[in-house]
Amino acid sequence: MEGNIKDLIIIGCGGFGREVVSLVGRINEKRVEWNLLGFLDDNPPNSKVANLNVLGKVTDANKFLNCYFVISLGNPQTKKDVLKNLPSNSQFATLIHPHVEIGDRNRIGFGSIICAGTIITVDTTIGNHVILNLGCTVGHDSFIGDYVSIMPSTNISGEVEIEECVYIGTGTKIINQVKIGRNAILGAGSVVSKSIPDNCTAVGVPAK
Repeated sequence: MEGNIKDLIIIGCGGFGREVVSLVGRINEKRVEWNLLGFLDDNPPNSKVANLNVLGKVTDANKFLNCYFVISLGNPQTKKDVLKNLPSNSQFATLIHPHVEIGDRNRIGFGSIICAGTIITVDTTIGNHVILNLGCTVGHDSFIGDYVSIMPSTNISGEVEIEECVYIGTGTKIINQVKIGRNAILGAGSVVSKSIPDNCTAVGVPAK
């Protein structure tokens, strides 16, 4: 492609993959940045999804030189595993919906997807291949590690530390100054008032 328009392939053509197609469309309405080629998926439902072609399996990524990828899979460990099947020199898009509010001095890693209505305040660090789904909030000085998936309407207060591969269910509330250990799962609607250890599933109000 000419100029600053870059080729993009979405890995994963499930429901969230189709949402990412829409997100890319909203980005391109503001300024054309991406030429969306299609999907890679090991188990696609059809050869065409959201009017885009399924171009092959994940291991076919090496056929697409100079192309950017984004992983539209909700399971954090699956995202991490997918990377093992991609070329080591792969390039990853960071996709931020135009209706996201981002304050000052924030760092957002590559391959991350930030959906409409999300608010990121100030001085946060968001890792690589993170999903912040619809209408989330991230408070000041919070840290979100690689591969984390945060479902819609989650509220993260200030100075929260979320380690890698955490999955946070819809509508979760996390109060300030707690730590969520790596590989933890927080059930939908949970209220997290104390730190959660590694490899733990916590649910409820308060989350236990």
